[in-house]
Amino acid sequence: MKLSFSVSVLLLCCVCCVKAITIESCPSANASIIAAQIEETITLTCIIDAGLDPSNQMELQWYRNGDLVDLKEENRLYRSSLCIQPITKEENGVIFTCQLKRDASVNSSVELYVQFAPDLNDTENILVEEESDVVLSCDVHANPAVTVVWKKDGEVLDLTTGSYKTTNNGITAQLSIPNIKRDIHQGIYICQVTSLVFGTRNKSFKMTVEDKTFKFPLEPMIAGLVVVACTIVLAIVSRLDKIKKCCKRN
Repeated sequence: MKLSFSVSVLLLCCVCCVKAITIESCPSANASIIAAQIEETITLTCIIDAGLDPSNQMELQWYRNGDLVDLKEENRLYRSSLCIQPITKEENGVIFTCQLKRDASVNSSVELYVQFAPDLNDTENILVEEESDVVLSCDVHANPAVTVVWKKDGEVLDLTTGSYKTTNNGITAQLSIPNIKRDIHQGIYICQVTSLVFGTRNKSFKMTVEDKTFKFPLEPMIAGLVVVACTIVLAIVSRLDKIKKCCKRN
């Protein structure tokens, strides 16, 4: 009974010695997740448990995804703040951790959840020749993820006709069209993306199909002329002595 009581007292003392760290944020965190949008500002304030005597000068450290953040000396003791401005899409998923320098086990972390819409341009003019291939690209990098629909001349594109092929890796959505035909493929294409947060946004492609032009095989022709020239030069060099003798006789 005495042994059990001693162990309980020892555990209680250990718990009392452990000081907590709290991270306050603006905007406020929800279960250690801070939601924000790009161009906003996030302020993080790390506070040591109020039961700690500030005269002990316990030093605080901040880490960004495991990398130490450089802080001014006056921003390290007992209370430390970070200001993240402006928020960019690259900050999404970044984890900030505040800890005691002398005891890394005393720490607290928050994760940034940055919402952003895809970066879409208005209209892109495309001039292609018949029987050529074309790929239309649309930026769909967003958080939360978006849904993508391709349209042609205002109607949802029938992907079973025209040999269309679509791909989407979460960063770029593409519409591939091989062997372009004017009567089938010419028109206005729209990449329509829909977000639960930012609504619907579009990027348009105005495709004009022109007649196929005959392309003169310039490179093969130049290569052929070079070969002929080299052959003539070598022939002259190989017969140089004979040419000199003929000139002397004359």
